[in-house]
Amino acid sequence: MTDAWFTLACPAPSQAHRQRAIARQRQLTKPEGALGRLETLAIELAALQGREQPQATRVPVLVFAGDHGIAAQGVSAYPAEVTVQMLRNFATGGAAIAVLARELGVPLHVWDVGSLADAPVSGVTCDKPRRGTDDFTAGPAMAAADLDAVFAAGRRAVSAACDDGADLLLLGEMGIGNTTSASALAAVLGPLPLAELVGAGTGLDAARIAHKQAVIARALALHGAAITAAGDPGREALCRVGGLEIAALAAAMIAAAQRGVPVLVDGFIVSAAALAAVRVNPSLRPWLLFSHRSAERGHARVLEQLQADPLLQLDLRLGEGSGAALALPLLRLACALHNGMATFAEAAVADRSAAP
Repeated sequence: MTDAWFTLACPAPSQAHRQRAIARQRQLTKPEGALGRLETLAIELAALQGREQPQATRVPVLVFAGDHGIAAQGVSAYPAEVTVQMLRNFATGGAAIAVLARELGVPLHVWDVGSLADAPVSGVTCDKPRRGTDDFTAGPAMAAADLDAVFAAGRRAVSAACDDGADLLLLGEMGIGNTTSASALAAVLGPLPLAELVGAGTGLDAARIAHKQAVIARALALHGAAITAAGDPGREALCRVGGLEIAALAAAMIAAAQRGVPVLVDGFIVSAAALAAVRVNPSLRPWLLFSHRSAERGHARVLEQLQADPLLQLDLRLGEGSGAALALPLLRLACALHNGMATFAEAAVADRSAAP
């Protein structure tokens, strides 16, 4: 499938705009580097957006939901029906990401790409190849045709969210059992030690975390060799131990980058999807900005694999895109400082070159 859409190269960031942004930062009325990461954020956005004045104003939030057959193995503190219940909560504005999107003044798009709902949920776009994945301790989570279909759904979601223009795309997820899938993906694609990845998820105690780790170990014994031997291990891993919402996230990242829209990555689940997406299409990586380091045990290790330096550490482990939403004001302020501060010449302030 070398001609498949998701293998097509993402554009390279504009080096000309990066150099102009660096030059402007050196002219602003402050010591060079004094605004730290805010300076580098503005420079990166200028390069990615190909703009003299980077922006983070038009930022759609896109949340994908899916259910997991692995939940039957008792790997979550919550029952599987919570996924569909939370879809209704997103749509009626009661979920954390709905509150944050409202406060930030950004649109929230929720796509059901694989929940167990047997009818569409009002206010949620339904675009799913199947209702939930299979239990991947017994076989693959999904068929290759399902993966193709949910990749296409992820791409359609990006078009729907970004066709009116987007400076940045913020991604989130919902799916009971998805930290188990994310841990399995990270373990096999890293590769990373399972003991350093499996965490509390929705609030498991030590005994249930150990059970969750044992469940994943059984799955990796079944699927690991086939994933490692595959010509495209990223997609093979998504088929065998992934989730429909995780696969949609991976596809959405690639689709956004291909159309020149940077992606603000949320926590453990979205980062695991990013790891798979970068394995599928390495040219994606420059388009990923990382919002926070979550309290979920494996997130720091996945970030290391992606050579990512997140902006925040607030001990979050909610998902939904909540950490990415909390980081958005920092990006907006970085752009405002870059675009709005006076230069030494404009403010008639002597710069350091005038020092004796």
